[in-house]
Amino acid sequence: MEKKLTEGDISMIAHIAHETNKAYCKTMGDDSQPPWETCPDWQRESAIAGVKYHLKNPGALASDSHNNWYVHEYADGWSYGPVKDPENKRHPCMIPFAELSLEQQIKDHVFRSVVHGVAAFMQEPGEG
Repeated sequence: MEKKLTEGDISMIAHIAHETNKAYCKTMGDDSQPPWETCPDWQRESAIAGVKYHLKNPGALASDSHNNWYVHEYADGWSYGPVKDPENKRHPCMIPFAELSLEQQIKDHVFRSVVHGVAAFMQEPGEG
């Protein structure tokens, strides 16, 4: 029988996905991602929203993940900007998934994979 995930579990999955994203960004020379413990609330809330989206929509693709992120950020006042600027809510990924660079598309694939992998582990009987 599958274990139901708690809000704490969802937060832990978001934490792991965020840190994985941070590590992936670092491989591309992007050191702009702060650690989970010090990242701003909006960034944590965005990751948690992404986790909840994937748990509710297990068949969602990486492009769906990006579209969900885009809608969430747009609703929070974000728009396109060539450089990530949290103070002015500008982000270079506020474009359609197909227009993202391959590296940015991979980031959405990685997020999706981490969410599903960690959730599956946590839901296995006797695990988590």
